[in-house]
Amino acid sequence: MSMKFTALLKTEAGVISITEEDGKISGIETGAPIVSFFMAETPLLKEAKKQLSEYFAGKRKSFDLPLKLEGTDFQLSVWNALKDIPYGETRTYKQTAEMAGCPGSYRAVGTANGKNPIPIIIPCHRVVASDGSLSGYALGTEFKKYLLELEAKNA
Repeated sequence: MSMKFTALLKTEAGVISITEEDGKISGIETGAPIVSFFMAETPLLKEAKKQLSEYFAGKRKSFDLPLKLEGTDFQLSVWNALKDIPYGETRTYKQTAEMAGCPGSYRAVGTANGKNPIPIIIPCHRVVASDGSLSGYALGTEFKKYLLELEAKNA
């Protein structure tokens, strides 16, 4: 049975919880975690908090953390494609579907984005509608707007 540990990080955008499982980052949520995990300051969670703090301070543009991703093959292909969207830039759902090797599956990209367990680190916030609107975001559209503005200011 795997152990899960969670740490909280206060940011200007609010509190986020970071979850570690099996020595890898497995989740990021806003606010306190929904499921009860062990609150801990493991070395990995300390490093994740450091890197996320640097990101929110505009000093980090990419992350170097081990990630635990579980999903369908399609979800994994989308989440991996998201990592290729440069800091401070956006892509449409259609462009992201093409990047994931599934042209025409742009609606499914939106569903996969909504199930991304590690937002911010896997930057699903960088995907926008074809008209440039923010559309949905698992952490809320205001949070998505905040992240995009933060990156635009520091790009």
